Amino acid sequence: MKKIIYVLKAAALGLLVTALNSCGGGDTKTEGSVDSTAKKTLAIEKPQLKFGFIKLTDMAPLAIAKEMGFFEEEGLFVTLEAQSNWKNVLDRVIDGELDGSHMLAGQPIAAATGFGRQAELVTVYSMDLNGNAITVSNDVWAAMKPNIPKGADGKPVHPIKADFLKPVVDSYKKQNKPFKMAITFPVSTHNYEIRYWLAAGGLNPGLYTAENVEGQVGAEVMLSVTPPPQMPATMEAGTIFGYCVGEPWNQQAVFKQVGVPVITDMEIWKNNPEKVFGMTKKFIEENPNTAIAVTKALIKAGKWLDDPANRAKAVGILSRTAYVGADSIVIANSMTGTFEFEKGDKREAKDFNVFFNYNATYPFYSDAVWYLTQMRRWGQITETKADTWYDETAKKVYRPDVWLSAAKLLVEEGVLKESDLPQTNGYKPATSDFIDGMEYDGTKPNDYLKKFKIGNK
Repeated sequence: MKKIIYVLKAAALGLLVTALNSCGGGDTKTEGSVDSTAKKTLAIEKPQLKFGFIKLTDMAPLAIAKEMGFFEEEGLFVTLEAQSNWKNVLDRVIDGELDGSHMLAGQPIAAATGFGRQAELVTVYSMDLNGNAITVSNDVWAAMKPNIPKGADGKPVHPIKADFLKPVVDSYKKQNKPFKMAITFPVSTHNYEIRYWLAAGGLNPGLYTAENVEGQVGAEVMLSVTPPPQMPATMEAGTIFGYCVGEPWNQQAVFKQVGVPVITDMEIWKNNPEKVFGMTKKFIEENPNTAIAVTKALIKAGKWLDDPANRAKAVGILSRTAYVGADSIVIANSMTGTFEFEKGDKREAKDFNVFFNYNATYPFYSDAVWYLTQMRRWGQITETKADTWYDETAKKVYRPDVWLSAAKLLVEEGVLKESDLPQTNGYKPATSDFIDGMEYDGTKPNDYLKKFKIGNK
């Protein structure tokens, strides 16, 4: 009974706020809010929502949309709930226990291909660009460092390629000692980024096959799953010798002096798409206005986050136990335009976390296709597919139509400018902004796959 009364009260409050917004009343607007006279109030089908996230700094758009009142401005009353791991995120969204979640970009895509749990998930909003790094243990770094060229300042020249890790891996091999590194999930960006980096340096990270779903067939570097918050401690214990993860868990290794980040993902692929906001296809079909309203709030949050004047405040919010729960100093290391490699080697990295600039929030089909090519390259997709299949699969999962509906309303409200909306057919221009200089054209996935020496063609 108490629960029913609570729901009725919350629903009534939602109607009250919506009414105030539509008539220009109310004085509870937060910083960055919209003039209510310019706002078109959507008929929200489901005002009370529960969203999930993993304790990483790239969940920031969700935290900011809630704390800065952007969800409430859209008539939404959102509960944010930390999840224990990425599998839990996936299962709870599919099962309807969560209305949506901070997700690995590969999760909705893998669900569409049948790798892992199959479901109809969609991406309406890309949460960020960049934000990951690869960290190695102190012992591994000590073995790598003497061979890395130094700049005039005496510090290692970046980017550091996996070529410098190869002699270390070879020495472990001679001792019959497997070289182990960690990723966060089999379809995570971290998995594909570390594989790309290793392979570009001549190291085989192994293949997935129908018989072996561990992804270690023929591997010189053994990759396995470790939850992000546990990575520094697992490496300190000697169970793994390195990992690829998002923040703050690379900076945590520096802070605790248990490891050294050697490369950021923006050095592997400049302005690569990272996390997404995922929902079920069923949810957006049943609640189309709600999906648009959620997307509006998240776009506003991304824009707010990419104002440098707001980053310090964002760090304070993310450091709360309810969100990332790491020391604010650790979070600030990467969130405020810098990134620390070795202790004391802090470098400028203004685009380490991008939440709005460079059309970061738009769900480009070419981003989905890149993930599909990596799933094929490493064997998660077991058969050769036609170029048309890649295009069709991307369009099932990525929904720029929902994003555009939200963004156009924000233009009308004066939050966005027309120039903030990309002029695109959903595909980015071809780019060679990869550590190996390989050109990627999302419209020609099979031509792209043929270029690599290591992995399936």
